[in-house]
Amino acid sequence: MLDFIVYLLYRAGSAIASAFPLRFLFFLGQSLGFCSWIILGKYRRLAQRNVAIAFGSEKSPRELRRLVFRHFQRLGANLLCSVKLCTMPAEKILRRVRVENIEAMDREFRAGVPVVLVLSHLATWELFAQLMPKFVGYVRNASVYQRLGNRFIDEHVRRTRSQTGLELFDRKAGFQPVIDLLRSGGGGGVLSDQHAGDHGVWTPFFGRLASTSPLAALLAKRSRAALIAAAVYTIGPARWRMVFTERFDIAGASVQTLTSKTNEIIEQQIRHAPEDWFWVHNRWKTPKPNFLLARYKRGVYLPSDISAPDLKPFRILIRSSNWLGDAVMSVPAVRAIKTGRPDAHITISAPSNIAAIWKLIPEVDAIIPLPRNSLFATVRLLRRHRSFDVAILFPNSLRVALEAWLSGSPRRVGYRGHSRR
Repeated sequence: MLDFIVYLLYRAGSAIASAFPLRFLFFLGQSLGFCSWIILGKYRRLAQRNVAIAFGSEKSPRELRRLVFRHFQRLGANLLCSVKLCTMPAEKILRRVRVENIEAMDREFRAGVPVVLVLSHLATWELFAQLMPKFVGYVRNASVYQRLGNRFIDEHVRRTRSQTGLELFDRKAGFQPVIDLLRSGGGGGVLSDQHAGDHGVWTPFFGRLASTSPLAALLAKRSRAALIAAAVYTIGPARWRMVFTERFDIAGASVQTLTSKTNEIIEQQIRHAPEDWFWVHNRWKTPKPNFLLARYKRGVYLPSDISAPDLKPFRILIRSSNWLGDAVMSVPAVRAIKTGRPDAHITISAPSNIAAIWKLIPEVDAIIPLPRNSLFATVRLLRRHRSFDVAILFPNSLRVALEAWLSGSPRRVGYRGHSRR
């Protein structure tokens, strides 16, 4: 019942939005984005973390904050415009969209080569669903999508898309139908810029390892399709630019190589208009439970021009045992953690009377000597250092758990209990 009520509200909102001009919706969306920036603190902090990962070494803190602010405005404007764009015929949409290099796809299709179109969440990415059948309607067009949680909205979206001639394939239903479509000479679009979880290839994205879906590369390899990327950029109020790249797949390249190349191209697209990308998605999510990556199916892949020292570090804080003998016995564990992922940066926090022994361990990158008695002095000291991605706690004590929690470590690992997870 609740799903149906939400569906009715969705349809009513869509009908109301469709009654207004696009320019009005764009400016209204900017205002709503501004309100979201104020109210949605969780997503604002997530966006700030993401832009710091991507541009922290290139932009000042003030520039990063301004980028997040502009992003919320741009996201609100584009999402609201997308509601109306989904109801408009392609001819009217094209009055608002400048299309560049669609010939790259047309050449491949005319030569009998299927195309996997690599897409990303830039600006009004839903435009591809509306326009691709218009551009290359002489072949079958499809998109791989994630089924929506609300079945009524999902059915409406599928019905609307099918009216344009686009075929939708649910990820959970398997990929053989998509491969068959490609082998018949058609084209399929795949959004490739989201966190791929346990099934992704861990490869650099803005210099930091990110779980990346290999789906586009797998489909291209299985069907001998061309890989072409496309992006939408906002160029003015309710005006956009759609750009297609040339074919970028390499003959004989592995799935991992093509997946890494996909990340490289999407990064270039985002750099062109960073405020247009979907920064409120947790792209560099710390995996659970195996954040050291050794047990993941597809593992880590570094392209030939990037070595481990070139990666942005994954910062691990290890709280040493309080006693010298226990600390010495934990050295093999520290070495194993260091080898668990190529971007690991190990910081040891230890009582000041035993901190010096960690200087003898080459796998340790930094040491924080801790004061003996004051919990709050320890927390202040830890918070002065750059934020850590994970804190690993060797002592099984409430005091040590409080140190990690109060210092802001988002992930705390150790003996069960005391907020370790």
